[in-house]
Amino acid sequence: MAEQIVATEEIREYVRAVSLREDPILAALREESAGLPGGSALQVMAEEGQLLALLVGLAGAESVLEIGTFTGYSTLCMARALPPDGTVVTLDVNAKWPAIGAGYWERAGVAERIQVRVGDATKTLAALVDERGGESFDFVFIDADKANYGAYYEAALALTRPSGLIVIDNTLYFGRVLDPASEDPDILAIRALNASLRDDPRVDVSMLTMADGITLVRKK
Repeated sequence: MAEQIVATEEIREYVRAVSLREDPILAALREESAGLPGGSALQVMAEEGQLLALLVGLAGAESVLEIGTFTGYSTLCMARALPPDGTVVTLDVNAKWPAIGAGYWERAGVAERIQVRVGDATKTLAALVDERGGESFDFVFIDADKANYGAYYEAALALTRPSGLIVIDNTLYFGRVLDPASEDPDILAIRALNASLRDDPRVDVSMLTMADGITLVRKK
């Protein structure tokens, strides 16, 4: 059986050349975001944005929850994949980051599909359960502060319909999940979530060694 190849820069460039479909609006948003403090690390790769759009379409999603907006690159990718009456509810702790993406959402013609909720994500998630009820989203993308990943996952599971999909970003965390001596709260939280997902009978799960680690979780 073939083993996984090492994704060298040459391989990554080849993959981009033959599969990436990033258009000028997305490229401009990615370029502006990369110029912000920590921007390159905080925004998703273009390939990951394209994967999210593909998964939203495959899931037949009409309602998407995103935990962690930043400048809204992934938000835009997912909103474009929705039907015209679909909705992305995206959560961020700081209004200034989604405000950067808003103009690009307008240019792409999907701004009316996007609802930004600013504030502490745990409180907003609890409010969404009260407002919408449980199992009210088809698709959830988690890409926010890592120390709270366990709480975000449990809230996402409660808000996701049966057979809905949860996508969790950064589950390899720059490879630092392999450091057994680390006491970093982010690493400890991601490592604990990864271990718990493997044995969670409520879901089907697959971790992809793409980007910084992407875990796909299907609610049973």
